[in-house]
Parts: sequence; structure tokens; C-alpha cells
Amino acid sequence: MKSFYITTAIDYANGKPHLGHAYEKVLTDVVARFRRLMGDDVYFLTGIDEHGQKVQQSAQARGIEPIELCDEAAVAFKGLCASLDVSNDDFIRTTEDRHKNVVRSILQKLFDQGDIYKAEYQGYYSKRAEQFLQDKDRDENGEWPALFGEVEEITESNYFFKLSQHQDWLIDHTKSNESFIYPLFRAKQVLEFLKEPINDLCISRPKERLEWGIPLPFDEDYVTYVWFDALVNYVSAVGYGTDSFEDHWPADFHVIGKDILVPPHAVYWPIMLKAADIALPKSLLVHGWWLKSGEKMSKSTGTVVDPLDLIGQFGSDAFRYFVTREMNVGHDSEFSQERYMARYNSDLANDLGNLLSRVLAMLGRGFDGVIPAPQVEEDLETELWNLWGETQPKVVALYEEFQFHTGLERTFAFISAINRYAEQRAPWKLAKSEDPEDKKRLDTSLFVMAESLRLAVGLLAPVLPQTSQKVYDLLGYEADSDWTQRLQRSEAIVGKKTGEKTILFPKPQNDA
Repeated sequence: MKSFYITTAIDYANGKPHLGHAYEKVLTDVVARFRRLMGDDVYFLTGIDEHGQKVQQSAQARGIEPIELCDEAAVAFKGLCASLDVSNDDFIRTTEDRHKNVVRSILQKLFDQGDIYKAEYQGYYSKRAEQFLQDKDRDENGEWPALFGEVEEITESNYFFKLSQHQDWLIDHTKSNESFIYPLFRAKQVLEFLKEPINDLCISRPKERLEWGIPLPFDEDYVTYVWFDALVNYVSAVGYGTDSFEDHWPADFHVIGKDILVPPHAVYWPIMLKAADIALPKSLLVHGWWLKSGEKMSKSTGTVVDPLDLIGQFGSDAFRYFVTREMNVGHDSEFSQERYMARYNSDLANDLGNLLSRVLAMLGRGFDGVIPAPQVEEDLETELWNLWGETQPKVVALYEEFQFHTGLERTFAFISAINRYAEQRAPWKLAKSEDPEDKKRLDTSLFVMAESLRLAVGLLAPVLPQTSQKVYDLLGYEADSDWTQRLQRSEAIVGKKTGEKTILFPKPQNDA
């Protein structure tokens, strides 16, 4: 039975992890955790792209071997995953033999088929992007955009992949498969790109210019260029060429940023697979950028955010919550310290954290920490349970459609309703009453608060895995392996001994 296979883009080894890297890891992890909770056999891949001119140059500048620089990057990116509680099953490095062997086998196959040929290239080359450019890449003023950095004119012999012969097929595939690119409006960008004829793809660099790469199997004087190396990681990691390959492939989702949709993932990759007679991934899940005052964050503008700083100060769940709650998948979103602190204080510390503290404190004072059984159900309880009946299926449906930000919004609306219920029931007042009916209401209200909190954190499990488990433990609840059952009302926590009063999300001494 095929697994649910999901991947991130692999991150380039010549740089430190930043907010964009961390967000993509978290988004993919939220999808992976959700699918596991829904019963899927998930296989989750991430990793790093280790070859290329910039890695070679950076290593030379430091007086070290390229592999040493890549080893450092692997430690950094694996560390990022660990600090974010990312549940990846594999971490691919493109310097591994399992990857290099697959790259060479696919290149040889295409060469033998006549899909790769040698020719002389004359034109423009961006060192920063490691990309050959065309005049259509210039801006409206005829200049090269800043993202390309230094552009030089070169002439050299190279190997080319016959990309252009599959252009019409790719247009038809993109138009006829609406699920191929999510969100759908991103497919329009791909089709717009494909309106103009595409050139064949240069896939090599002579070793005299670039040594740090995978040698072409049919000409050892050349190494393969980035796309026939980096993109192949998605199939090399799951055993292309072995009997187990079909256990995972095709990928259900490649999670990528919008900047590498066109042309790499939406043009080069599907055509490479088509030519190699490999099934295409089912879908590309394309996310937007994090902006600072309307501009993309970048090292050049000094707006890069180190996610490890935020994780170290506020914890991984707080970071995961913020980026998932703020970003509408597929669109851009603003980041600021003020927005981060507003979410942390309002949603996490006040609504969720204070609710847990209130429940544990009241049970600890009057019930020896034991959750009572409900005794009576009146309008206030019925209203809250009806809201849960609406919230639970809607949030699951929103998660299915990657609308995690709206799903979290609805979940926290339910948490706010629990807090309103507590204010209306006022169990601290009921505890002082000598009326037997008020005693029943007290027992009921504390059960309802604890049970509804248990249900709510169940919906938060894909996004806040540590928090949901911590709340379960504090309520004495042993989570059922069937997530859908965890989301159903029950009296499983009745009679359970709760933990000590706990501050889930401490207020920082210095918000800055």
C-alpha cells in the first residue's frame, strides 16, 4: 500500500536557516502530522542541496573543502528540524551515493534516448542564481534584476536537455489537472510562462569551471548542473530503480516556495520526469513569502529573522502556531515582532494558557485534583456542546484544504467560548453555595471546562504537538490512537487525577 509521500524543497548548503526555511518545514510537518492523525502512512522528506558554484567558492574563501562546508550546513538544518519538532522520516543530502547514483542513471537513460545533446552556448549567465539568462529575463528598463547579481556574457560548450519538445504536453497537463498546482491561481503563472517558446535546458558545467558536482556518466569532463541534481532528490530518496520505489512514488505533495515554482518545479521537473518515463508528483503545494513592511525579507536589506532566536525564547509550539496562524497558504504574509507578541499573549498565554490554569487551580482546590462527573446539562452546556459539534468537522475539513489559518481561528473561537462559559457559570461562586443544585452545576461546569479543553487541544495537535500532549497529561488523559475518537465527547477523563497548576506559555520578561 502506497504511503502518503510529502517533501519540502531542499535547502541550499551555502547559507544559514532563516524564517522562510523554518516556515516551509513547519507547514510540511503540519500536513504530515494531520495526515498521520487521519490514518495515512506518511513518509516525509527534507534535506539539503550541496553541490554548485557558490558552495565551491565559499569553501575556497574559507580554505576548507566543500564537503566540510556541507557538513556544517547539514548540522544546522537538521538542528532546525529538531528544534521545531519536525517529524521528517528522512533527510537527503545530495552528496550521498544513493543520490549521486540515481542522478547518473537518469542522465544516462536520457542521453541514450537522445534527449541530451552537446552544443555551444553563447549568452548571459548569473553567478548568483547559477542560471543562464535570456533577454526576456531583463526588467522593463532593459536591466538585469538585482536578484541575478553579477551577470556575465560567456561562450562555452555544454550539454542540453530537450526541454522544448515537451512544452505542448506540459501546457495540456497543467490545464487538465487542476490539482497539480495549489493554490489554483499559481497555475496561471505557469501557463503565462509557457505562452512563450521555452529553450532547451543547459544541464552541465565543464569541470574546469566547476568541480563540485556530480560527473556526467557519458562525459566525465563535465558535472551536472543544479536541476538534474537537486530536483532528482525527490526520487533518489525513495529508492528510484529499486522494488520499493512504488511504495512511495509518486509524491502526493512537493511543498515549495513561490520563487521556485517557475520554471524549476512546474516546468523543468515535470518534463524531466516525463522524458525519463517516471510518474509526475500529484501536486505542488506552493506557499508565499514572509514580508517585512511589504518587502520580502532578505540578507541584503537586513530583515532576515533567525527562527532559532524565537524558538529559544518562546518555544517551538509558539513559533509553529504563529507562522501557521498568520500565513494563508499560497499567499504572502507580514512578519513583525509586534504581531508575534500579539498572537503569543492573546491566543496562547491568555486564551489557552489561562484556561488550563483556571481548570487545574479549581480542581486542585476543591476536588483534590480529581475531575468530577457531570451531573446536569442546562442551556449553557448545550450551547457549548452544539458549538463543538459545528467546530470539529469544520476544522478538519479546513485542514484537508490546507486552510490551517482559518482552522486555528475557529479552534480558538471555541477556546474563547469555553472561557465565556466559565465566566457565565462562575464555578468559583458555585463552590460557595450550599444549594445542592449548585453543587451539581459545579461538578458539571468543571467537567465541561476540562472536557472541552481536551477536545480543543486535540484539534491543535498537528500544529502544537507538545502543547496538546502536555494538556492531555495534565488532565490525566491517555490519548487514543484513533484521532477521530479523541475528537468525540466522552467521559474518559472523569475520575482522572490532574497535574499541578502549570503555566503553558509564560509571559516573557522582555517582549523585545
